[in-house]
Amino acid sequence: MRGFERAVTLVGSELRSPAEKRGFAETKLLTHWAEIVGPDIADVALPVKIKFGRGFGGTLQVLTTGAHAPMLAMQKQVIVTRVNACYGYSAIKDVQITQTAPTGFAEGKVAFEAQRPTKRAAPDPARLSKATEALDTIDDPGLRDALRKLAGNIVSNQTTSNS
Repeated sequence: MRGFERAVTLVGSELRSPAEKRGFAETKLLTHWAEIVGPDIADVALPVKIKFGRGFGGTLQVLTTGAHAPMLAMQKQVIVTRVNACYGYSAIKDVQITQTAPTGFAEGKVAFEAQRPTKRAAPDPARLSKATEALDTIDDPGLRDALRKLAGNIVSNQTTSNS
């Protein structure tokens, strides 16, 4: 082997077999769940299995806590549309919602709760201005704003880690 190798080539075969046993032809639905269905749904639901019966289209089984099930039931068609857009064809025709306790898989060993984003401290204005002083020479406003935001994130992370 030479140089770097993509992570999917290293773990793809190990991840494919368990995913196929649960009906997932592509592991992308499992690995990119939040990007596919959106953060609002991904925070309260996890894909568990796809069951295929007679006819075309399967049933996606989704795990959620009891409190989120009614809201998730109203978004079934949104989930179907987004998952089918991921697959590129109508792979899913229905969503089955399974309710569980706040601790989900493996007899409560894994907590099933939404991941909350951590709040960052405001960056030090002096460090931020020093980090962004050369950005005014960039003509493209989109690139300039993106770099300014990146500098703010870096300065903010350095401020919280040094504290």
